[in-house]
Amino acid sequence: MKENGSLEVPPAKGLWKVIGASSLGTLIEWYDFYIFGSLAVIISTKFFPADNPTAAFLSTLATFAAGFVVRPFGALFFGRLGDMIGRKYTFMVTLLIMGLSTVAIGLIPEYKTIGFLAPILVLVLRLLQGLALGGEYGGAATYVAEHAEPHRRGERTSWIQTTASFGLFISLAVILLTRKSMSDEAFMDWGWRVPFLISVIMVVVSYFIRKNMDESPLFKKIKDEGKISANPLKESFGHKFNFKFVLLALFGAAMGQGVVFYTGQFYTLSFLQRVCNIDFDQTNYILGIAIFFGTGLFIFFGWLSDKVGRKAIMMTGMILAVLTYRPIYEKIYNLADTSKKQETVEGFNTSKKREKLLQEDYGAKEVIITTKHSVYDDGTEKKEVIKEYLNPLTEEVVHTENSTAIHLIPKDIWQLIALVFLQVMYVTMVYGPIAAFLVEMFPVNIRYTSMSLPYHIGNGIFGGLMPTVATYLVARAQTANTIAAQAGKDLPFDKPYLEGLWYPIIIIGVSFIIGIIYITNKNAEKAVNTLNKSTNDE
Repeated sequence: MKENGSLEVPPAKGLWKVIGASSLGTLIEWYDFYIFGSLAVIISTKFFPADNPTAAFLSTLATFAAGFVVRPFGALFFGRLGDMIGRKYTFMVTLLIMGLSTVAIGLIPEYKTIGFLAPILVLVLRLLQGLALGGEYGGAATYVAEHAEPHRRGERTSWIQTTASFGLFISLAVILLTRKSMSDEAFMDWGWRVPFLISVIMVVVSYFIRKNMDESPLFKKIKDEGKISANPLKESFGHKFNFKFVLLALFGAAMGQGVVFYTGQFYTLSFLQRVCNIDFDQTNYILGIAIFFGTGLFIFFGWLSDKVGRKAIMMTGMILAVLTYRPIYEKIYNLADTSKKQETVEGFNTSKKREKLLQEDYGAKEVIITTKHSVYDDGTEKKEVIKEYLNPLTEEVVHTENSTAIHLIPKDIWQLIALVFLQVMYVTMVYGPIAAFLVEMFPVNIRYTSMSLPYHIGNGIFGGLMPTVATYLVARAQTANTIAAQAGKDLPFDKPYLEGLWYPIIIIGVSFIIGIIYITNKNAEKAVNTLNKSTNDE
């Protein structure tokens, strides 16, 4: 394949150095981004009012999603810079913005200390993270692709795709190691800040590695020839041929890919923790092991896309997700459903204690903690903790907190790992080839801008909103069932815990239909050639 209509891309010297430097920086940015999502359950109790735990958690997810919503704006801003001043310097800036924002989140005082200023500061920093990530991926993908051999782009760029999963995997590992190094009380009090703060070390290392890299050879060539775009935004979205393929890339590929990605690696964690109430450590082990075993498939499907084409692999991953999400999540729920297990009498015990608070919470100075511990016939354990905060004058309960943790047996854990691994496999099928797919749709002089926008709308908006929308749909269905039960009416939802899946099933299904009908490699090559001819004529 030829770039810009005439330039054949040679294999670059030190290609693995290029891939390594790009991937390391992107991995760190994903790590920074994922720490917030991985700790969402805890963060909801720190930076938001705790009077309503469900509302606090939804607010946390909404703040998390805000970082995704602004990613397209980051794609436009940094994409324009990348097409005008170069790939290398642009994604050095994004790395610093992301890293400093992450460290700052770890330094923000809690809601009970500074009030509503806490969630406002978190939101501002999440927006900065989203803007930075909007410029990072397009720069890294373009940088590697423009160094790679044309017939191996899928394989070469797939290494960047692994960084998203490795970033999540490392974030989970750091959280677990931090948690194991201290008491549960210390981790909940201040230890959760550690994963945010230590990212500064990784950011500094990655910055100096990137600083010593060369610019993309293709970008240097068009710069030397005076062919750099004077207005990448206008050429990307004002040219009807290019804009047509921006829309096709978005709705026929990136939209479905983004939702598959965030369903398999984010909603899964939320579902395990919030809907199934599985023990926090076990949920992170489940997701971490599944991602560890699945990450190599990014490389495999990227390599395979060089042989059989990008479309077939991405579309297969999408349709498998649509057809199997409901049975997968129903199986996950049933494995953790203690109502279907037999509770043992000898394994049940209840304890109650009264403790003084180190500092006043909710106007209370003391709290009554009731702990109920249940053991079931298969070895599953359930721990319920009820905290009742007391008015110091009247002894009345002014606030109540409830938490449930289900500790599963190894057999069930491995079944859950297998079910999550299936979803990770779908992620690798749609995500592994997509960098090469997007790069090949657009010419060099507007590539950074053109590919970044559909990718980040698909991932940032359609994908990033997935956990929030799905959690809301489940909560709404559960509330509707509760109201109906209290009124003595038939329950409107037979399986409310599955209602959140309608969002990914519909979005991925639409993307599959558009992609299967309209996406062809020949059309992409035709679009690039048309744009090249138009640019040369002008």
